[in-house]
Amino acid sequence: MRLALLCPGQGAQGRAMFELARADSAAGALLDTMIAQAGLDAPVDAVLADDTLLFANRHAQPLVVAATLANWKALERDLPAPAIVAGYSIGEVAAYAVAGALAPGAAVALARVRAGLMDASLGATPHQALVPVSGLPLDAIEALVRQHGFHVAIVTGDDSLIAGGRADRAAGLAAALAAAGARSSLLPVAVASHTPFMAGAVAPLAAALRQALSDPQVPVLSGISGERITRRDKAVEHLSRQVAEPVLWRECMDALVESGVTVALELGPGAGLSRMLQARHPGIATRSVADFRSLDGVRGWLARQAD
Repeated sequence: MRLALLCPGQGAQGRAMFELARADSAAGALLDTMIAQAGLDAPVDAVLADDTLLFANRHAQPLVVAATLANWKALERDLPAPAIVAGYSIGEVAAYAVAGALAPGAAVALARVRAGLMDASLGATPHQALVPVSGLPLDAIEALVRQHGFHVAIVTGDDSLIAGGRADRAAGLAAALAAAGARSSLLPVAVASHTPFMAGAVAPLAAALRQALSDPQVPVLSGISGERITRRDKAVEHLSRQVAEPVLWRECMDALVESGVTVALELGPGAGLSRMLQARHPGIATRSVADFRSLDGVRGWLARQAD
């Protein structure tokens, strides 16, 4: 088995996002520590119960990282060492913690800093949006996106991407996409991540990363290039640039195949990354911890892949 671990971004968080990890006492204790370091401005139970709070950038980023790393803590001792780790958007911060370049608490603190810098970058354009689009070739989608003042934020497939731009232009973009035969929706976020709108966050995030990151002990895929990162200096550069440049998740999925990965486990919350990878590369046995009711279920599935 050559195992890849996948760390998700925002979008799948919910009230039950910590339940699986809390079944393990060590993971539950770590989770409590990380939540205390997340800088929430309301009790965690109140945040989990209110989608307005839970999907706010300042809460979502540190809590998604905390959930991912708590699940990793619960499973780490029973899993083979990963061959590679990949993270989607804020999940790339969690990926560096899984790879040993960050302590879990430091990763949650960095997620909090990252969210604050991105929120501060809203500046003169306070109302932003992310729009998933599919159903047309990428070049056709990109042309329509540019015509409406949007930027490519994340490339997810050969005919799908997420675009970021001004919220007041989202309806016009959606109408143009529908007329061209594409499908689109609106994500529950108010920050155009991975676009030039976030350029002001790059330098201060790089400074924070230099203080926290060390060399990863396992290669981490760069979200902006799909290349394997094994050095701290490269990690700082790519992880800081990522907030203002497109995430090439399609290339990251292809890089898993090139790295000889045979099994991939998404650490949750959610199962979006595992579903994308399963659709694009069905030869890789892929699941998410969110697919299972218990940690033993995850362990059992992984054991069967090793047989």
